[in-house]
Amino acid sequence: MSRARLVDLSHAVEHGMVTYRGLPAPLICDFLSREASRARYAPGTEFHIGRIDMVANTGTYVDAPFHRYSGGRDLAQLPLESLAHLEAVVVKGQGRAIGREVFDGVEIRGKAVLVETGWDRHWRTDAYFEGHPFLRREAAQWLVDAGAALVGIDSYNIDDTADGARPVHSTLLAAEIPICEHLSNLGALPGSGFRFSAVPVKVAGLGTFPVRAFAVVE
Repeated sequence: MSRARLVDLSHAVEHGMVTYRGLPAPLICDFLSREASRARYAPGTEFHIGRIDMVANTGTYVDAPFHRYSGGRDLAQLPLESLAHLEAVVVKGQGRAIGREVFDGVEIRGKAVLVETGWDRHWRTDAYFEGHPFLRREAAQWLVDAGAALVGIDSYNIDDTADGARPVHSTLLAAEIPICEHLSNLGALPGSGFRFSAVPVKVAGLGTFPVRAFAVVE
């Protein structure tokens, strides 16, 4: 019998929550309520059809190259192999501006690299939006050169939001390395020896969408 366990690494998407300051919160409501549906079906039968209006950058989400580059792959063009059942490692970030030295001695080629900062403890508070940890430009380039398959972080943004050039997004997405932001619960994972998945809906013409990110730990 398999001893594998599943570890949820996502935040729930909830009505009215703010993921990124300045972007609207999702609106979750009924399109067809259970009460209204009763007129459409046989007695004793009812259904709920929900509606959600939201920007793509909501909750825990994946960025595809199209998010940054007009000619980059959109969500529908990302191969599943780049998002699902990836060998993965967790690396603990040090300080606010995380440099390449945290990856020293870690074998990352072909793997999802998840940067644990602990910032997810501030989720749904004002503190989440201020002073968040991020990767430095040279760390992103090192990850490209070292062959990372995907890079994730449990913080507000993988970039310093004060830097309008967004060098980490620019570097990783130019190399067609998907980014997963607003992860949670990375502290529940071992440093290695697990698989990571973060698969968005297959939407053409979008570069970002929420995911149910999770790990399979043997």
